[in-house]
Amino acid sequence: MNQLNFLEFQNKHKCVFTILNYSVCILLGIFILFTPFPHTTAITNISFYLAILIALFLMIFNPGAFKFKTPLAYPLIIFSLWAVGSIFWALNVENTINDLRKHLLNYIIFYFLLINFFHTRKRLEILLWVVVLSSVIFSVLGMVYYYVIMGNTVQSVRFGFLMSNLDNVSTELPVNFIGILNITAILFCMYFFSRESFWYRRIAIILCTLPLFIATILTQSRGSLVALVIACVTVLLIKKRKLLPVFLVAIAIIIFFTPFKDRLDTSSLSERLKINYVTCKVWKDYPLKGIGFGMMTFNNIAHKGGYVASLPEKYKPFEVNTTHNWLLDITVRLGIIGLVLFLAILFVFVKMCWKTVRYARDKDIKLLGLHIAIAFFVYFIMGLAEPLFLFTASALIFYILLALITILMRLNNEAQTAEI
Repeated sequence: MNQLNFLEFQNKHKCVFTILNYSVCILLGIFILFTPFPHTTAITNISFYLAILIALFLMIFNPGAFKFKTPLAYPLIIFSLWAVGSIFWALNVENTINDLRKHLLNYIIFYFLLINFFHTRKRLEILLWVVVLSSVIFSVLGMVYYYVIMGNTVQSVRFGFLMSNLDNVSTELPVNFIGILNITAILFCMYFFSRESFWYRRIAIILCTLPLFIATILTQSRGSLVALVIACVTVLLIKKRKLLPVFLVAIAIIIFFTPFKDRLDTSSLSERLKINYVTCKVWKDYPLKGIGFGMMTFNNIAHKGGYVASLPEKYKPFEVNTTHNWLLDITVRLGIIGLVLFLAILFVFVKMCWKTVRYARDKDIKLLGLHIAIAFFVYFIMGLAEPLFLFTASALIFYILLALITILMRLNNEAQTAEI
């Protein structure tokens, strides 16, 4: 079947292709919506892989409608190729292949699906709302489960905390990672609120924001609190400086007059620094290429390789599970070369944000670009204390932000071209 026959077939069944196009958006929305929730693997897998199959079918009949050339395409592909190359020197080949297939490859596909099926302003806003609703539903149901059904008190149990009996635990988005999703959603809510003029819609947005804020505070995660303060202070400095003192007073009350005051010790920070010290010891033995892309490889070699045992007692971490810094995590797994390639992705993203915000003539595009940039900055800050790519829900936020700025930049370019 030649190209002409393809076009004839597509025109003849235009309604079917339109439905299939919308179905990919719906399936991706379902995938994003359910990813933070435990026991939804079947739903997320079916929706994601079905979206891929339908997208491939659509691509066969109309390949010209799909755009894969973006400023982020080459950095992502080159980084991915280096990660694939690590199979040949990985200390745990099986773990590396597994994580390449289940994580990195799926994330890259996810990114390209988003930029091709949420490419209009309307669909872009739908994508933002999917992230918000996923966070809101997760927070509300989670708090009901933790503090109503399980009967825990706010003072005794942190929201999302792994209990010894494993009864109340979010395996997909644990305590210190909840803020990654919620703060991103809060920033999106701020964007919607600032451009909304109808009071009843503003109330609806506030009602969405409140459980996100409360759930983030209930995690009692210091990293999440710092990220929340940075996000809100930045937005208030730009948009509503008069509200900044009120917000800072509220944060001070939360820190000193809630269970958060018990989290002011630095013991866990010390443990993370010890784990990262072990990470540096491992990396020194594999400086250029790393130990392989597999995320569980470091845990095994830290003990079996004798790295922990060789340390002085005061430097030994209580437990080594994974590197608690996403840049160190990339470095130990893929070496300095992998880190440079990953930093290239971040650099291109920042450059895209700058161009979009600096030169956008459309106020909505400029405003959304600003909120995406702040969300990414917050994500980066939280990554300095957490292995963000360890869990699917937190890793997806990274690729969603990459996709959002890509779509926004395209919309901005189209708007500028239309004016010429």
